[in-house]
Amino acid sequence: MSDMEDTTTALTLTLFISILLGLIGLIAFMWGLRSGQFDDEKRFTHGALFDGEDELNAARDREEKLKNAAKENADRSKSSE
Repeated sequence: MSDMEDTTTALTLTLFISILLGLIGLIAFMWGLRSGQFDDEKRFTHGALFDGEDELNAARDREEKLKNAAKENADRSKSSE
C-alpha cells in the first residue's frame, strides 16, 4: 500500500469511530430524556433553599471533625519523626 492509501484508511477508521461514539452518546442522552433522568429541575436549581438548619449544622460539625482528625494525624506523624 502507498502512503496515500494508509492515510485514507486511517482517516476513514477515525471518522467511523467518532461517528459511532457520537451515536452512542446521542442514544444515551435520548435514553436519559425518556427515562426521566433530567426531570428533577427544582432539586438542583433550588436545592440550597430547601436545606434545613439542622442539616447545615451537621455538615459543619462533620467538616470540623475531619479537619481536627487530619490535624491530629499530621501532629502524630511529625512527633514520630
